[in-house]
Amino acid sequence: MFISFPHRLDLRIWIVLHAMLVTTLASEISVQKLADLMADRSQGTARQVARKMALQLMGQQSLLKGKAVVKIEGCTVAWAIVNPEPTQVFHTDGTLLGKMTPLGDDGLQVLIQTFPNFTEFGYQIVSSGPPKARGTLRIEHYERAKETEPNADLPHGTLEKFSWEESHIYPRTQRTITVYIPKNYTKGDEACLMVWQDGSRHADPNGTLRVSTVFDHLIHQKQMPVTIGVFVDPGRKLDQEASEKPANRSLEYDSLGETYVRFLLDEILPETERRLGVRFKKTPESRAIAGGSSGGICAFTAAWERPDQFSKVLAWVGSFVDIRGGNSYPYLLRITEKKPLRIYLLAGTHDLDNTFGHWPLANRMMESSLNFMGYDHRVEWTPCFHGSKGMAPNLPNALRWLWRDVQ
Repeated sequence: MFISFPHRLDLRIWIVLHAMLVTTLASEISVQKLADLMADRSQGTARQVARKMALQLMGQQSLLKGKAVVKIEGCTVAWAIVNPEPTQVFHTDGTLLGKMTPLGDDGLQVLIQTFPNFTEFGYQIVSSGPPKARGTLRIEHYERAKETEPNADLPHGTLEKFSWEESHIYPRTQRTITVYIPKNYTKGDEACLMVWQDGSRHADPNGTLRVSTVFDHLIHQKQMPVTIGVFVDPGRKLDQEASEKPANRSLEYDSLGETYVRFLLDEILPETERRLGVRFKKTPESRAIAGGSSGGICAFTAAWERPDQFSKVLAWVGSFVDIRGGNSYPYLLRITEKKPLRIYLLAGTHDLDNTFGHWPLANRMMESSLNFMGYDHRVEWTPCFHGSKGMAPNLPNALRWLWRDVQ
């Protein structure tokens, strides 16, 4: 790429500056770095490097096809589009968010702005005629807990996978089971157990929760016992496309009753022991179950139905609302003899409010009933939206609390 430079600028200085900008482009591509380059008015080189960075950061192929691209990093948002006409971004209430800045002569335009954390709003990208694009933005940023970062000095457990397509309880379904085995687990010995709903994404070392990495840290620090994690995906119908959401998820997770926990006890856990040569402790104090959203109420239901098998529950933004009758739990807790359960709930003040119910209110009612009945419980309130982002920074302490008296 040929770049002209001002005659007054010494050639050697220009070469050094250009090399620094190219190095920045290669090693530090980010929305904030792009914003810094766009703000640099001192010379044309920065603007040209900004253009190249924008294409790499936002996705050149999508942009050249005329698609608008939005990228969020922390609390900073970048919009980009290739459009020959001057373009602006508006809030859906009509407020102008900003005019997009041209980067080059081919119509590439970018707008970058920073917003308060936990902001949600709709936007439209407009030039002439109908909006070029529209959507909803959700700003939700947390600093990662140090236990979610890999550490080469720690013993690392392994992740094993297998498929399960032979269920008699949920026939004609298929799912992936991911199993975390701690480094210091001795094959044939009994270990503690923790089952996770929506399993694959929570076991993923590069995912939001990074449970396997957190396990590595806490087990090494002896802040939780040697624990095998069994991460169970929701069932997919045999004829489902890979891109489709698991069709059996709501039936399995939102339904009350013992069907799902029986599926775990009769099928998944024995199959895991058989295939991988691991063994689980049988006492309920050595077993926990976890999940978020519908997976959260599923975890609670499993322990509620079989406290003789699972005594520990971890649930975040739990769907204790009227999807398949889960809104009855705050009342059932009050009229049912107290069960030997330890329960950690994480709830969000920005959680859902729709035809099924109001998630923050539902979790407030669960908290009130747990207080009334004197359960061993902890409820963490955060500003989070619906999802797992709010759970991620709290996960290490939640696990420490759940396993605090188990060796």
